[in-house]
Amino acid sequence: TKLILLDSLLQEYIKQLARVVAQSRFVHTTLTMSKRTQPAWSPPLNQDLQTLHLFNSLTRKKELFVPQSGRRVTWYNCGPTVYDASHMGHARTYLSFDILRRVITNYFGYDIFFVENITDIDDKIIKRARQNHLYKEYVGKNPPLEQVLDDCNKVMEYFGGVVEKTTDPDKKVMQEKMFEKLKIAVQDLEAAVKSGDTSKTESEKGKLLVEAKDVLSDWLDKQLGSSVTENKIFSDLPRYWEEEFHKDMEALNVLPADCLTRVSEYVPEIVDYIEKIIERNYAYESNGSVYFDVKAFDASPCHHYAKLVPEAFGDANALAEGEGDLSADGGEKRSPNDFALWKKSKPGEPSWESPWGAGRPGWHIECSVMASAILGSSIDIHSGGYDLKFPHHDNELAQAEAYFDNDVWIRYFLHSGHLTIAGCKMSKSLKNFITIQEVLKKYTARQLRITFLLH
Repeated sequence: TKLILLDSLLQEYIKQLARVVAQSRFVHTTLTMSKRTQPAWSPPLNQDLQTLHLFNSLTRKKELFVPQSGRRVTWYNCGPTVYDASHMGHARTYLSFDILRRVITNYFGYDIFFVENITDIDDKIIKRARQNHLYKEYVGKNPPLEQVLDDCNKVMEYFGGVVEKTTDPDKKVMQEKMFEKLKIAVQDLEAAVKSGDTSKTESEKGKLLVEAKDVLSDWLDKQLGSSVTENKIFSDLPRYWEEEFHKDMEALNVLPADCLTRVSEYVPEIVDYIEKIIERNYAYESNGSVYFDVKAFDASPCHHYAKLVPEAFGDANALAEGEGDLSADGGEKRSPNDFALWKKSKPGEPSWESPWGAGRPGWHIECSVMASAILGSSIDIHSGGYDLKFPHHDNELAQAEAYFDNDVWIRYFLHSGHLTIAGCKMSKSLKNFITIQEVLKKYTARQLRITFLLH
């Protein structure tokens, strides 16, 4: 009996011990699990993942490129003002951006929609068209020797005053060279007349008319420009030079734009755009012209004028250059910093109807309207030459941001450098350029591309 009782007690003890051991294991397991955490995780390293950084003129440093719509990139490029041959300065700009466009598309895999404009309404075009017309008319009349000499002496007197008043150093150098050529040509003709050699006199007369073309044309325009009224004269010139520009770009193997715009095709849109800016109290009408109110825009807490070159704010010379040679005097403006959105046309200038009377668009508004019409209220990339930063691109920004009432019309502003020749900027207005066709007679388009990549 004692043995049976002992065995029963032993079995009960073993059962209790087993329960204790089981409970102990559960507690240990629970405590152990509560102390463990997930190990640190690191993403896989991908040395092939590429990011794109662009030098953004809005910040003056390289910024990570982040398009607004996934892989889709909107890009507006300032195209040419077509009144003369395209030169190496243009080649520099368009080749540089063509290289960048190809890299972003083919290497980084972005889908770019590239828009470029043709400026075919501008003071420079109007003035050059009139000058060419008046010069051709003058030479076609075959004026007598005495009249040619008399007129050229008047031209020298007139142009001497122009040179004296010029303050821009590059322009002054150009004008002095033209003036010197004219003086030499006049002297050569006068010497031929004194020699009594008729054939030599006729030859020197022809040379004088060639050498005097630029300054004689300018003088004729000053005298007779207001008499040129045939609109065809103002459209034929840009149409011809636009065709030549496209030929040059094709020769350079520059990709064509996905969308090409012309100012002459957007005049109604420009008028509507200006009306909206007036409604927002950022522009005003004055004597048939419309001006952007820089003070009102800059005073707004939502806006900032001269984002690209704030230090140029109030630069009278740059502002005057941007307004154009045919602009009205500053008396119509509330402030010298204001700039024309719409210009009242004077005799000898083409015009379009508007709520403010017959006139034409100002230079700066043209790009704002065309870019906005195609690409909308916020564009990924805007590009152009370095010399366009102020006032042109800064005014573009102000106009568009006034129209859309935003502060982000352009996300990345890219600028290419300009070329210099004999220490001066190469440009059509300075008449110191080497044409693209001239260069392509000696070098290939690929050699030019590599040259610009190296510099």
